[in-house]
Amino acid sequence: MAMNPKPMQRLVLLPMALLILLPIAWMLLSSFKPSAQVTAYPPRLWFGPTLENYRTLFAGTPFLRYTWNSTVITAGSTAIGLLLGTAAAFAVSWTRITWPATVTLLARMAPGTLFLLPWYVMFREAGMIGSYWALILTHAAITMPIVIWVLLPFFDGIPRSMLESAQVDGCSVPRILWRIALPLVLPGVVVASILAFVFSWNYFLFALVLSNSETRTLIAASFNFIGEGAANWGALMAAATLIALPPLVLAFIVQRRLVSGLATGAVKG
Repeated sequence: MAMNPKPMQRLVLLPMALLILLPIAWMLLSSFKPSAQVTAYPPRLWFGPTLENYRTLFAGTPFLRYTWNSTVITAGSTAIGLLLGTAAAFAVSWTRITWPATVTLLARMAPGTLFLLPWYVMFREAGMIGSYWALILTHAAITMPIVIWVLLPFFDGIPRSMLESAQVDGCSVPRILWRIALPLVLPGVVVASILAFVFSWNYFLFALVLSNSETRTLIAASFNFIGEGAANWGALMAAATLIALPPLVLAFIVQRRLVSGLATGAVKG
């Protein structure tokens, strides 16, 4: 007798779900443990929850300012990445010249340290170290390749005859992009926006080196809880929980559009 496919699917998905959800659950629970119990061995599953880690976090650091910095930098880099990446993806799809997209992909795959020193020298000479713009522009270099490669299959999936008909009718290329192509690839824009937001929000290296006390982001500020020979693991877990919330909440809110957009892009690709 053939086995029902649904239990089989659940059996396959269960290890994957545990692999993804267990670290998140551990982080969340640890944020409510006394700091000394976070690294206790064997681990304590039963404990008296406390908000002391969150009090330490907000009392000992300008956490709201770090949150504002992360929001400004992430929003700015996502907007620039979308603006330039959408135009670049449409240009690559329109001309069928793929090498610019390949160059951006190679730049994205390269380690961040490859760009860090030249950027540091350049921004220092321009007096921009510690400014929002230094971080927004460097993070845009992360978000733009993501936008290009997410949107390319969507633009390639638009019938060429539709775009050429608009051109014959006197539509300029920018107008074709804005009036015809962009409304057709909105699911891809949603996916690209979310991925760009998450990558920028979580990026650590550039924020650590190019920021100062006034522009430090959440992900870079969390590094302050790790010292030489000691670490405030409870406060670090509380910070990690709060840092992870915006991407998780955003993904949850738009999960249907995200899954639909990814599936559509995969089919068109």
